[in-house]
Amino acid sequence: VQLQASGGGLVQAGGSLRLSCRASRRTASNNAMGWFRQAPGKEREFVASVSWSGRDTRYSESVEGRFTISRGYAENTMDLQMNTLKPEDTAVYYCAAARGSGVVTSATSYQYWGQGTLVTVSS
Repeated sequence: VQLQASGGGLVQAGGSLRLSCRASRRTASNNAMGWFRQAPGKEREFVASVSWSGRDTRYSESVEGRFTISRGYAENTMDLQMNTLKPEDTAVYYCAAARGSGVVTSATSYQYWGQGTLVTVSS
């Protein structure tokens, strides 16, 4: 059971990045998936979640309207398009697979976690 996140990097404020997460077939074929982030000195926080079908999504207030989560074209993949990035978006971003099929915001509802990818937004 593995989740592999990629796509992080350094970007200027106002710019865009696209994160991707690939899950092993057994992990996420019928599970909701999500993104969390953890900034230095802060607790991990929910960013976005997508249902197993891709039809339902949920976002934190801080990213609503700027980020878009989607199931990828390839099986068991998930993407996070991040636009209009702000310095406060700087964090390590983690992808995760939930225990159930519906969108969830609590970290305790997620069973599998990736290793994280660093996003740095400069002012």
